[in-house]
Amino acid sequence: MASETSTTTDHDEIRRWVEEHDGKPASVRGTEDGDTAGVLRIDFPGGAGTDELEHISWEDWFAKFEDEKLAFLYQEQKASGEDSTFFKLVSR
Repeated sequence: MASETSTTTDHDEIRRWVEEHDGKPASVRGTEDGDTAGVLRIDFPGGAGTDELEHISWEDWFAKFEDEKLAFLYQEQKASGEDSTFFKLVSR
């Protein structure tokens, strides 16, 4: 089975995928600019670098997502068929 990725800019679809995988919207601590969120990440349970991530609201996360003109590339399943939490933020 091949691992397939999808790319979207749909906020509801992104939020659904993240929450189905117990993720939380986050930014890298120390990269924020005034009231603007810093470098965007998704914090998954057991993920690396939890000290570096600060949870932020979906509203703030999506505001930065739109400002940076990003798209969300994600994988539904690994090639093995297991659930995947692979994603990356790419330019539109």
